[in-house]
Amino acid sequence: MHQHHVNLALQIVPQVPSEKVYAVVDEAIAIIQQSGLKYRVCPFETVMEGPYDTVMEVVRLAQEACFKAGAGQLLVYVKIQNNQERSVTIEDKTGKYD
Repeated sequence: MHQHHVNLALQIVPQVPSEKVYAVVDEAIAIIQQSGLKYRVCPFETVMEGPYDTVMEVVRLAQEACFKAGAGQLLVYVKIQNNQERSVTIEDKTGKYD
């Protein structure tokens, strides 16, 4: 059975001094960039497109990267769009604005 792609929006808010927030978040974004998934970095979150199990593994790895970068605690916000019939793509939602 073919696994349809989902869209997953990930926002991680690390508990670190304010001047270190972006550096820690950059570590999470680096994990997403290295994943090979299609993604788009937005001001409040990063959106990924791929198989459900794959994007969820990236969510786990991104959190680990933030802890390694010095975060003691994370607030992690995840939004998923899934469709039983077909893949969900970033292009479907935002392509007309590019």
